[in-house]
Amino acid sequence: MIGGASLAASFLRHDLIDEFRIYVQPILLGRGTPLFGPSGPTLALRLVETCTFGSGVVMLRYERRA
Repeated sequence: MIGGASLAASFLRHDLIDEFRIYVQPILLGRGTPLFGPSGPTLALRLVETCTFGSGVVMLRYERRA
């Protein structure tokens, strides 16, 4: 699998992410893998867009603050 929390964490460590698009699924499946771990960098983000799809999925788009 390409993507997910481990790839995002690697990009964060190298300061390569300007924008986050997080898709929230309306289900619970257990613990999962955290997208932002406790030892990761602290980021100032600004919510710039939301979109709700017919399936119930919600897209949240965040940009980094300067």
